[in-house]
Amino acid sequence: MWNILYSTLCLANKSKFMKKKTVVLGATDNPDRFAYRAAHSLVKYGHSIEPVGIKQGIVAGKEIINDKRQINDVDTVTLYVGTRNLPEWYDYILGLQPRRIIFNPGTENEELMRRAQEKGIQTVEGCTLVMLSAGMY
Repeated sequence: MWNILYSTLCLANKSKFMKKKTVVLGATDNPDRFAYRAAHSLVKYGHSIEPVGIKQGIVAGKEIINDKRQINDVDTVTLYVGTRNLPEWYDYILGLQPRRIIFNPGTENEELMRRAQEKGIQTVEGCTLVMLSAGMY
């Protein structure tokens, strides 16, 4: 009986403990930026990251990707690109086919949210740093 209960609880909480491959869009090697802090926090919490940005550099031990190459098995795209610059990234973000997109403060974008939801992608208006520290990532 306890084995069944334990198995059920483990399955129910599995997603809470799974490590999620995350694309940090707007990645930077500038420690004053939230994208930098998020990349380091994601790695600290055991998630794998793919930093994508327009500037060259290294963040959290990973080279920042400066092109729109395909990245497979993406769970989450967390956005650190301002709303006005997001339209040029729409097709790339949606093409990654993530399970969810996190719209960090300052990145909220109704059109991208609508397009993502039409494709069955979960959209979250939140803060990656807060979600990680609260155990809600």
